[in-house]
Amino acid sequence: MKKSSSKSKECSFNAEDGYVRMFLRGRPVTMHIPDQQRESYSVDNKVALPDRKLKLQWVYGYRGRDCRSNLYLLPTGEIVYFNASVVVLYNTEEQQQRHYLGHNDDVKCLSVHPDMVTIATGQMAGNSKDGKLLAPHVRVWDSVSLNTLHVIGMGVIDRAVTCVAFSKSNGGTFLCAVDDANDHMLSVWNWQKEKHLADVKCSNDSVLAAVFHPMDANLIVTCGKSHLNFWTVEGNTLTKRQGLFEKHEKPKYVLCVAFAENGDAITGDSSGNIYVWAKGGSRISQVVSGAHEGGIFSVCVLKDGTMVTGGGKDRKVVLWDHDYRKSAEMEVGEPLGPVRALAEGKQGELFIGTTKNAIIRAAFPDTLTPIVQGHTDELWGLDIHPSMEQFVTCSQDRQVHLWDTNSHQPLWSKTIEDPGRSAGFHPSGAVVAVGTMTGRWLVLDTDTRDLVSMHTDGNEIISNIKYSPDGNFLAVASHDNFVYIYAVTENGRKYSRVGKCTGHSSFVTHLDWSADSQYLVTNSGDYEILFWEASSGKHVTNMDTMRNQEWATSTCTLSFNTFGVWPDGADGTDINAVCRSHDGSLMASADDFGKVHLFSFPCSQPRAPSHEYGGHSSHVTNVAFLHDDSHLISTGGKDTSILQWGV
Repeated sequence: MKKSSSKSKECSFNAEDGYVRMFLRGRPVTMHIPDQQRESYSVDNKVALPDRKLKLQWVYGYRGRDCRSNLYLLPTGEIVYFNASVVVLYNTEEQQQRHYLGHNDDVKCLSVHPDMVTIATGQMAGNSKDGKLLAPHVRVWDSVSLNTLHVIGMGVIDRAVTCVAFSKSNGGTFLCAVDDANDHMLSVWNWQKEKHLADVKCSNDSVLAAVFHPMDANLIVTCGKSHLNFWTVEGNTLTKRQGLFEKHEKPKYVLCVAFAENGDAITGDSSGNIYVWAKGGSRISQVVSGAHEGGIFSVCVLKDGTMVTGGGKDRKVVLWDHDYRKSAEMEVGEPLGPVRALAEGKQGELFIGTTKNAIIRAAFPDTLTPIVQGHTDELWGLDIHPSMEQFVTCSQDRQVHLWDTNSHQPLWSKTIEDPGRSAGFHPSGAVVAVGTMTGRWLVLDTDTRDLVSMHTDGNEIISNIKYSPDGNFLAVASHDNFVYIYAVTENGRKYSRVGKCTGHSSFVTHLDWSADSQYLVTNSGDYEILFWEASSGKHVTNMDTMRNQEWATSTCTLSFNTFGVWPDGADGTDINAVCRSHDGSLMASADDFGKVHLFSFPCSQPRAPSHEYGGHSSHVTNVAFLHDDSHLISTGGKDTSILQWGV
């Protein structure tokens, strides 16, 4: 008996003509069903959750571009820092990471308790799927078990937590936090009792650091734009004394503060000066002027009482003796960027966080080894090597990185002339094509990273670039509504344009090749699904040939096999990318809410069930399975992070 048409909310099945129709923003999207599935299909069929799950295995990158004092060494030998909404505990000796995943949006600050086990991290306000605000707050957690102990400041803290610190001298009972409200409220808490003790308007200008004095649990020092303040906690009030610069140069910004063994406060500022403030006082007792050229982002007092400072403009790390005399210096190379944070490592070792989102292991006189690297601007471009445990990323920071998934390091990096947006490996793995934001696209040799070829098509974003499975064609999809097709010869070294797909009325977002390299399918910004003949770029309208086509990849977010990833009431921009596993059993999606989802494939029932994973803090822009499906890689747009998941 022939099934009649069935209908669910926002989705209808026409058995007669063999298609499913869904609506995105009121626009109908029609998807044709392969003949072998037409008989048995119903929109009401239930799909099982996938039997496999994801586990976050590695976080690439570090947030140094706009956060500070966020790098510490724990007694376990792990360094702790954050990126996106993940706090990373990285054992550099054993090459292993653990992850604290309690946050649901960008982590902005971090403090380690004097017990060296308890950690406090503060996050910004986020948005949940249904548009509700997720309140900014501080989470206090155990770095051994990764259990959350306390959540503090919900409903009290505004916009974001920008600074957080434990007290040092009373067993670390107090916690202070500064928020991102207009008045930058400084609040003090008994964190174990989750009790709010006091708060005060700190400054109308930005506050860059807030720390307790190591010998006085009732003294908090804050610094930032044109101020250094000493706050005394008395009961539920905070009283302020301003640091007096008197005859000394008053800096635009006091960038950081630390404490000498004897209790003196030491500040580094935007003019490159170090000021020493005698214990408990608000007056300068010693000056090292011109300690750095440009700002001093970090001051770190070492266990032996000497001091290290890190420079922004000059990228120098300087060691000072007990009398504040320079005893050694080294310079971080331009590609790794200005110094943002410093942490003392094991004997004679330092960890340096930079504003270009790198972490370096260093030792005087001149040992500098990058151990964490990342992108520094919005990230969309990702592709997986066809046969090796490698992947490529390209970002608007003009960097292309080829990563090794085992060492978690770039095998190479290359700076290109334009901001990067998309990438695709040739099936041989010999070359990789990179699309940019300007209409230019280039081909790099994966061994030598040399430029093999360069072309320009239109002057808009190249949103997608993909070789055909046989390696003989390259499709270049642009925001100018066209897809340009090139014939490829000499193993990816020679290109000649053979066609142009004309017919979309909006920018092209996704594309897939047929397994036989004869056809292309594309999606666009106005939710069209179009089919093309590769050799000529001719628009194919006959659905009987297309519905039974086998596709080499499934990265189109709109297709019969993938439409189940769309949530209820979806806006068509909610899903940025999908990817089918190579064995054809799983489908991953990247959404605008910082989540990676894992579905069973095919995913052709409305609102299919999925496992959901957090970690990114902005829209997730891309997902891809490694060639052997052992891992999934996901990229975060504005959070610039790359996450590697074990499958």
